Amino acid sequence: MEYRIEKDSLGKIKVPKDKLWGAQTQRSFQNFKIGKGCMPIEVIRAFAILKKAAALTNMELEQLDKKRAIAIAKVCDEIMEGKLDDNFPLVIWQTGSGTQTNMNINEVIAHRANQIIGEDIVHPNDHVNKAQSSNDTFPTAMHIAAVTELEERLLPSIRLLKDALKKKTDENKDVIKTGRTHLQDATPITLGQEMSGWYRMVERSEEMIREGIKKLMDLALGGTAVGTGLNTHSEFGDRAAKKIDELTLKDFKSAPNKYHSLTSLDELVFTHGALKALAADMMKIANDIRWLASGPRCGIGELIIPTNEPGSSIMPGKVNPTQCESVTMVAIQVMGNDVTIGIAASQGNFELNVFLPVTIYNFLQSVRLLSDSLTSFTNNLVVGITPNKERIDYYLKNSLMLVTALNPIIGYDNSAKIAKKAHKEGITLKEAALKLNILSEQEFDQAVDPSKMV
Repeated sequence: MEYRIEKDSLGKIKVPKDKLWGAQTQRSFQNFKIGKGCMPIEVIRAFAILKKAAALTNMELEQLDKKRAIAIAKVCDEIMEGKLDDNFPLVIWQTGSGTQTNMNINEVIAHRANQIIGEDIVHPNDHVNKAQSSNDTFPTAMHIAAVTELEERLLPSIRLLKDALKKKTDENKDVIKTGRTHLQDATPITLGQEMSGWYRMVERSEEMIREGIKKLMDLALGGTAVGTGLNTHSEFGDRAAKKIDELTLKDFKSAPNKYHSLTSLDELVFTHGALKALAADMMKIANDIRWLASGPRCGIGELIIPTNEPGSSIMPGKVNPTQCESVTMVAIQVMGNDVTIGIAASQGNFELNVFLPVTIYNFLQSVRLLSDSLTSFTNNLVVGITPNKERIDYYLKNSLMLVTALNPIIGYDNSAKIAKKAHKEGITLKEAALKLNILSEQEFDQAVDPSKMV
C-alpha cells in the first residue's frame, strides 16, 4: 500500500494514499480497533447535510468566501450521493463526543474540496468546521439521521402493517370465536375485533413515534463547545437550521437552549421509548398469532398461517411460525437497545454527554430492525393469515364461558353451578342447566346466543 504524509497538531503520520481522510482520522483508525461496525452511514449522510448548510450559511454571513463554500457544498453532495463511502472507516467505540467522526468528515471534505478547486486552500478546521464544534455538530447529525430514518424507513413499514391489519379486521368482522384471558377461555369475541386491537396497537405506536419526531426537530448547531456559541456569528444557528430544513424538506429548527442540546439526550430517549412501545406491541401481536396458529392438530389451531419454508430438519411436513420468531427477536433487541440508550443519556456530565456514538448506533439499529421486520412480517405472514372456521366454531360451541350470558337471568352463583357441572361431567352447558332444573331448553337457547355476546 502506498502512503502519503499528513500532519496535525500532534505531528506527522502516514495515511493511505488512495483515501481522502487526514491525520486525525488515521490516529483514531489506529487507536480504536474495537469491533467491526463503523459509524452508521446515515450519520455520515446527516453530517454532509449539516456541513453543506454550515458552509452556505457562513458564505451568506460573509464569514467564508464563495470559492471555498461552493467547493465544500459540492463535496457534501458527493457524500450524500454515496460516492465517497469508503472514506469513513471509524468505529462507534471512539471518543464519546464523536469528535473523531466530525474530524473524519472535515478532513474528507477539505481534501476533496481542494481536489475540486485545484489548490490547497480548504482547511478541515478553519473552513469546513467553521462556526462549529464536534459538541454541537454530532448531536445535530444524530437528530437529522434519526428523523430521516424514522420518516423515510420506519413510518412506511408501519403504514404497510396497518393497512394489512385493517384489511384482516374487516374480512373477519363476522367470525365469532372464543375470547381468552389469563390463557383461559373467556366470553366470545369476533376475530375482527381481536385483530382491531392489534391494528390499534400499531396505530397508537405510530402516533407516539410521530410525537417523538417533533421533539427531534430541535438542532444543537450553533452552540459550539459548551452551548455559548463561541466563534459563531449571532445569526448562524438559526440560519443554518433553516438551511438544513430546506435541504431535507423536514421541519428542523434551531434549539432554543443549546446548553440543553449539548448535554441531554432526552429527545432520543423519549422517541426510542416509542420504538420500545412498538416492539412490545409487536411481541404481543406475534405471540397471539403463533398461539392461535399452534398445531395444526394438537394446538389451538384457530388461525392458518402461510407455509414459507420447511420447519424442521428431522420432522417432515412441519411448519413453524418463523416470522413471529423473527419479529420477537427484533423486539427484545430493541428493548435491550432502549436500556443502553437510557443509561447513556443519564451520563451527561456538566456541559456535554459523551455517550453519543453508542446512542445513535443503538437508535438507528432499532429503527432499521423494526422497519425491516415489520415489512417482512406483513408481507410473509399477516397478508396470508386465514381463519380455521371449523376449529373456531368447535371451540366456541364448547366454551363454558358462554354461561356468562346467563348472569343477568339466573345470577352468578347459579351460572357458576352450571359451568362447574358441565366441566366436571364433560357435558354441554345446556345439558347441565337441564339436569340442575335451573332453565328450560327454550330459555337456555334464547339466552345463550354467541352472536348477541359480541
